[in-house]
Order: sequence, then structure tokens, then C-alpha cells
Amino acid sequence: MSEIWKTKYGPRRVRRDPPTVAEAVAAARGLTDDVQEQIEIAASLIDLPPEQVKPEVLKAATAMRKEAGNTVAFVGRAGAPRTVVVERVSSRRSPLAGKTAIGKPTVGRTGNRIGR
Repeated sequence: MSEIWKTKYGPRRVRRDPPTVAEAVAAARGLTDDVQEQIEIAASLIDLPPEQVKPEVLKAATAMRKEAGNTVAFVGRAGAPRTVVVERVSSRRSPLAGKTAIGKPTVGRTGNRIGR
């Protein structure tokens, strides 16, 4: 299932693969919480009868129920400010950027220092 067309840079091709059952179930779970609707949505996405998709949706639904046991509770007063932690990400720049092996700054063609 690929489509080929010619451009000035040569032939181009696009692959169009139908979604897998797992991808269709994940998409259906994201659209609705109703299991029956998830079965219909997943079946329509992959062009299969709902009877073939139903076991996969039910497996995903039971896994979701198990995960639903993990709840998050906010402790404290409702109007109290919450603490936010921000971590600084260090730059990826090397500490030796713009320096030669001897330690002198590197100079470009225009006479400007490189690396700053």
C-alpha cells in the first residue's frame, strides 16, 4: 500500500499501513470511556468485525481498572499555595568550547571569537 510519484529529486514513496489492533484500542480508549463504544471505534479503525476486537478492548479495560486503584490525593488547605520545584537543565555546551588545546580562544575568518 504505497503511493509513488516523481519529483525533480527522484521518485518519492509514502507507506500507508493500517493501524494495529493495539493502536486502534489505544485510540478508542482515548476517545471514550464506554467499553462498547471503544469496541465499535476500534473495529471501524482497522476494518474488522467487532467480535474480533472485543477481547482486546476488554483486556485493555481490565488493565485500566487495575491502574485506577492508584489515586492521587492533594493534602493541605484548598487555598494554600502549592510548592513547585523547577530544576535547571545544564547546557550541553562543552566547557572548552571556543578554545584550542593550548587554551587560547579560536578566531574565525572575520576576526570574531568563535564559541561565544
